[in-house]
Amino acid sequence: MVGNLSLAEEYYGLSKLDSSLRQRLSPFSTATTTSSSFRHLVAMKEVSQGLDVSSEEEFASQSTLLKEFASLPTIEKAWVFESENGGSSRAMFSISQPNLLGNKKRTHILSSHIAKQSDGSVSSQWAPFPVEMLGVSAIAPSPSGQKMLVIRNQENDSPTQFEIWGPSQVDKEIHIPKSVHGSVYTDGWFEGISWSLDETLIAYVAEDPFPSKPVFDGLGCKKRGSTEKDCNNWNGQGDFEGDWGEAYSGKRRPGLFVFNIASGDVHIVDGISKSLSVGQVIWAPKNDELDQYLFFVGWPSDCGSEKIVRKLGIKYCYNRPCALYAVKASFHKSETDKIETKTEDKTAAINLTQGISSAFFPRFSPDGKFLVFLSAKSAVDTGAHMATDSLHRIDWPTDGKPQTSLKLFEVVPVVQCAEEDCFPGLYCSGFLRNPWLSDGRTMIMSSYWRSSQVIVSVDVLSGRVSRVTPNSSASWNILALDGDNILSVSSSPVEPPEIKYGYSTERKEWNWLDISGPVSIYSMKVKSMMSSLQYSVMKIPVRDTSLDLTDGARTPYEAIFVSSKTRKSGACDPLVVILHGGPHSSSSTDFNKNHAFLSTLGYSLLIVNYRGTLGFGEEALQSLPGKVGSQDVSDVLAALDGVIEMGLADPSKVAVVGISHGGFLTTHLIGQAPDRFAVAAARNPVCNLALMVGTSDIPDWCYVGAYGCNEGKNYFTEAPSFDHLRVMYNKSPISHLAKVKTPTLFLLGAQDLRVPVSDGLQYARALKENGVEVKVFMFPKDIHEIDRPRSDFESFLNIGVWFNKHFQ
Repeated sequence: MVGNLSLAEEYYGLSKLDSSLRQRLSPFSTATTTSSSFRHLVAMKEVSQGLDVSSEEEFASQSTLLKEFASLPTIEKAWVFESENGGSSRAMFSISQPNLLGNKKRTHILSSHIAKQSDGSVSSQWAPFPVEMLGVSAIAPSPSGQKMLVIRNQENDSPTQFEIWGPSQVDKEIHIPKSVHGSVYTDGWFEGISWSLDETLIAYVAEDPFPSKPVFDGLGCKKRGSTEKDCNNWNGQGDFEGDWGEAYSGKRRPGLFVFNIASGDVHIVDGISKSLSVGQVIWAPKNDELDQYLFFVGWPSDCGSEKIVRKLGIKYCYNRPCALYAVKASFHKSETDKIETKTEDKTAAINLTQGISSAFFPRFSPDGKFLVFLSAKSAVDTGAHMATDSLHRIDWPTDGKPQTSLKLFEVVPVVQCAEEDCFPGLYCSGFLRNPWLSDGRTMIMSSYWRSSQVIVSVDVLSGRVSRVTPNSSASWNILALDGDNILSVSSSPVEPPEIKYGYSTERKEWNWLDISGPVSIYSMKVKSMMSSLQYSVMKIPVRDTSLDLTDGARTPYEAIFVSSKTRKSGACDPLVVILHGGPHSSSSTDFNKNHAFLSTLGYSLLIVNYRGTLGFGEEALQSLPGKVGSQDVSDVLAALDGVIEMGLADPSKVAVVGISHGGFLTTHLIGQAPDRFAVAAARNPVCNLALMVGTSDIPDWCYVGAYGCNEGKNYFTEAPSFDHLRVMYNKSPISHLAKVKTPTLFLLGAQDLRVPVSDGLQYARALKENGVEVKVFMFPKDIHEIDRPRSDFESFLNIGVWFNKHFQ
């Protein structure tokens, strides 16, 4: 407890809410809308915290408010198929929804018929109920839409299940034991599930089979093939290879496999070096006179450097070298066959992109005449973990034979410095399986455009890039193509996601229509609360105009400001400064459930896209490495000063929250500007680079962040010198710890490999040692993102409570 607050007041911070906050919470002042099961969860929480029963109603008010947002569905994917009658299209949506009681994500499928009417409108007919995909790890409809692959990754020693569904039933089911392969990769990065065009074969990426180990009993080691029940495998791991870090802990190398639907056989594909991790597989256009080829992305285990002797973290790290490979779709059935085929050079995978350091997300044009791919060569070459993408094309030879000498054409180059409101470069997290319009040369994709996500078209022959979504500040994300029409989702910080349908006119202009349906219906409470909010995107001038800055680094960056429409003259709601991680990431103008929750608690939000953020051109992004803890801190303070000078915020009522690098900035700000922030919250923050470098799955970033790209890459070693550690320490928030006096909440994932929990704990303990008010919440099973449904819910419930407590 602090002062004379009761434990209930300290923990929930609700009994002393000011009148304005109470008005915002008034629709939720009782727990009558809370389900009995959720009330039981609340009661159990109270028991664990030793709270008296009288606090239940207050806790239920805020938890019920958050639950309104946490339970909103999210449209993950969509597929569109031609209808048999030709009058409409059949759409299938994959929708996720948090299951708080089960602490897992619930996924369901909802189907609809979508038809464009003669008057220019669009109609939709939805299935009466969604179908939950219980236990399903991935689904992949076939090209014709007549079949669908359903994959169920099983735990422990259970086999992986493959099901081929037809229009009305399961046509085939096979169980694949772990002796063939482990779980299928479904993470969106290594993931690769590809049907052959004739729909007889499916290529996919899965964990290599478990290596055989010696067995032993009480008398010693047994020979392989022993049938005695009391024999056990050795537990030690010989020839330890490691994994790809955060989110891949314990997962084995991704390998390439082919499933023959007719026979039910599964084979590993020959010719791929064990030093490559495989992902993003696709089939080459079929040529009856040639063997069928598969194309895949391969990442070397040494990250392409003689200095690196292990795999480094790959999630959100596009700076890992990779290449496109072609390999014949030939396979073996036994270890003997495998040994024999190793001597056949004809089966070896061919590197198609030797002239470039990064190549991923390959797609063939519909006519098979060219292959396009994205490249993160700017990230690989500089060491920034994400940077501006480039798009490339390979004109495919008429004989269909892959070669190492094929010429690479740069379709969309890296944009160094973007002129105001002009295309800032590609920042693309993936492609649709079929991203092509009917002309066969125009791709449709989503990309960041300053603080918004937009949909763009790219002519892969001319390189022309066009924005196809409206020139508004809302964010748009592509779901699927319906012929030459686009199915997408649009949202903003004050508008929950809505499905949109886009079509091009004869004048090559894009019109966008609303698609009403079950997915678009949100509770009246959510609509009412969001209708009282507004947002704007502010341009923030760069304070530092020194001569060593590039033109792009001098360009204004942006901040998203969310506030109430009903603010009284002369009064300002408390302000929460929100900082994204990365740092090469982005806070876009899409709808964020947790941000909406904080808004409806009565806070204005200042969401800062400091320099280094994606979507602003390469020069602005590259200006941050080597200046972390200074340039980014200055950018945040300049944005804060701006809203205060405009009379939009009270300087005495400012909170700050961030995750990862956003936590790095949070803890830097309360140290470098100790009088500016009344309260803070940090989720898995980087507090001490000198500690992180020896424990993180991305030690290379500690060097690049501290020294800059070129020096950082050159200095990187697994054994940092005293001088290296000193520089990292001085760049870290812990170097300013003695000045901190801001009450700070820490939310830490115990399984975090990116910023290991020791980093945040060291800083929090040191603050306590200095007499600063600190509270630490540990999530034992969570990794860096703390995004398991109940953990995410509990995180922001406690953030809201912590902030409310310190603004009384």
